[in-house]
Parts: sequence; C-alpha cells; structure tokens
Amino acid sequence: MFKQVALDYNFSDLEPFIDALTMETHYTKHHSAYTNNLNAALEKVPEFSNLGIEELLTKLDTVGDEAVSQTIRNNGGGFYNHNLYFTTMKPGGSKEPFGDLAAKITETFGGYDALKEKLTALSIQRFGSGWAWLSANKAGDLKVSSSPNQDNPVFETKGEWTPILGIDVWEHAYYLKYKNLRGDYVKAFYEVLNWDEIAKNYTAVKE
Repeated sequence: MFKQVALDYNFSDLEPFIDALTMETHYTKHHSAYTNNLNAALEKVPEFSNLGIEELLTKLDTVGDEAVSQTIRNNGGGFYNHNLYFTTMKPGGSKEPFGDLAAKITETFGGYDALKEKLTALSIQRFGSGWAWLSANKAGDLKVSSSPNQDNPVFETKGEWTPILGIDVWEHAYYLKYKNLRGDYVKAFYEVLNWDEIAKNYTAVKE
C-alpha cells in the first residue's frame, strides 16, 4: 500500500509564497485522493501491487485492463508527482543550487537564472493542467520538459529520465491565492524551493 510522503513542515510555513489553505487542501484532499485511488486500483491487479511506484509507472502498458491502467496512470502519476513536489519545498532550505548540481546546471543551461527562465516558460505555456520538470539520468545529464495532467518523465521515457524537481501548474496548486496569475505563482514557488533536497534527488538518480 502506497502512503503519502510525510511533511516535515506545517501548512503555514510556506507563507506568504504558498498560502496555508492551498497547502492543506492540496495535501489532504488532492494528494490524499490520488493515493487512495491508486491503492484501490491496485487491488484489481494484485500482481502489480509489490512494485515500487517508478517501476509501476514504466509498466503500465502491461496492465491488461485498459481502464485500470488509465486509473493507475492518472492516480499513480498524481501520487508520485506530489510526493516529489511537497518534499522539494521547505522553509529555510538552500535557496540556490550548489555543488555538482549547480555545476551541471551551469554547463547545461548557462546558470540558475537561465534554468528558471526555461522552467517558467514551460510552466506558463503548459495548456491546461500539468507540470514542468527538471530531470536527470544515470549519467548525470539534465533536461527540462513539460507534461500534461499527471504524466511525468518516468512514464514518458520508461524510466530513462527521473524528475528531481517538479512545478505543479494544476489550478488547485495556486488558484486560491493567485487566481489566474500562474506566472506569479511560479515566481513565488522558487522562493520556497529546498535545493538541499533537490541535490539529494540528483545524487540518487546517478547512483
């Protein structure tokens, strides 16, 4: 049974950038629903229930029941994406990349500001609901991309690329505070990123 990642900060701790009500609703309603729906779907295909979430997302085309496969895709993606999202935000973490990750960002994109520009553009240009990603592969390469709905690079590349940072641009992530101003939300999102955690994610992908 999959469980939501436990938060080590309070819903109000990301104020004023991400408001407490949005955080509470996002975590206790949306993320909880994805998790519960994923577990319910796996009861119908118990042979897949012992897989980790990343492996599960790479094997959706082997789930015989198309409806169940789609449910796992939507809710398994929502579960995975939000676990990443909530753990890469934290008050008091490192505000900018550092070490090997910073060097690779500079090599690949030209620096942190250039990376933010690319991620911001992908976030704002994503039509409807979806995500913008910074992903890594086992060689330590980096790339940015965008996915619709609750899809992600793990699903899209069969595990070749793993996201280490995701920006949720579903309206439930920002609409209570920012209304239709998605760009303002994305700008604020960078203020609560914890690059300590993102660096750990980068190291884990390479190992």
